[in-house]
Amino acid sequence: MFKIVYSKKLSENAYLLRIVAPEIANKSKPGQFIVLRIDEKGERIPLTISGKNAEEGTIDLIFQSVGKTTFALAALKAGDDIRDILGPLGNPTDVQNFGTVVCIAGGVGAAEILPVARAFKNAENNVITVLGARSKPLLILENELKDASNTFLTITDDGSSGEKGLVSNILADLIQKKIHIDLVYAVGPVAMMKAVSEMTRSAGIKTIVSLNPIMVDATGMCGSCRVSIDGKTKFACVDGPEFDGHKVDWDELSARLNIFKDKEKLSLEKYQHECRLKNI
Repeated sequence: MFKIVYSKKLSENAYLLRIVAPEIANKSKPGQFIVLRIDEKGERIPLTISGKNAEEGTIDLIFQSVGKTTFALAALKAGDDIRDILGPLGNPTDVQNFGTVVCIAGGVGAAEILPVARAFKNAENNVITVLGARSKPLLILENELKDASNTFLTITDDGSSGEKGLVSNILADLIQKKIHIDLVYAVGPVAMMKAVSEMTRSAGIKTIVSLNPIMVDATGMCGSCRVSIDGKTKFACVDGPEFDGHKVDWDELSARLNIFKDKEKLSLEKYQHECRLKNI
């Protein structure tokens, strides 16, 4: 069992849980993730390790409540337990002094970008972070990302924070201004990562993306997280989760993410119905 020592609602549907997991806290590196199961009957879901404190033996998990398991996870508070946590998993980010690194996050992708941006800055890169969301209330980790960056920019669909538009608009502006960029690191919705990768391909800028395909065992055995990279099958859990954005088959990834949409919707509706009955 893993004890929750702190919980916080970050936005309308984003939450942070701080959990006691000393072995994971001691070994995890930026870019890695865990897989958890709330209880014996729960499904396994992957979540990025967005922060850690090795001295206190804790890790931070930030997630968006979109399905049955994440809604149940959002209901947990300090003092509650999580049945299983496996990690750290995946390959850590290749952190070195590239020069100028643009970190781009959409929505809750900020949770993944934060430890990566910190690591790049500690490696003496010039870190430009771009954080986007639909509106200002949905922006998370602004202060933390500002501290982890040399330059911090926000953009929202409705213009309520920063510029009005998409994160790719800011990237296009940086490229148009001929600002030298050595690396782009992007994480967020598939459509956003695809748009960024297509833009940087044309500009000849190396681009790394962190993928979030459907994942079950997270050890490379089940094959559910397979993605096509440069025409070859890879598994995000053991070969990733980071890949060259110019080599990802984005259309296949998008299609695979929608495979269980109907079942996920039914599962969430059943869970919410049961929760309402308990409160009657």
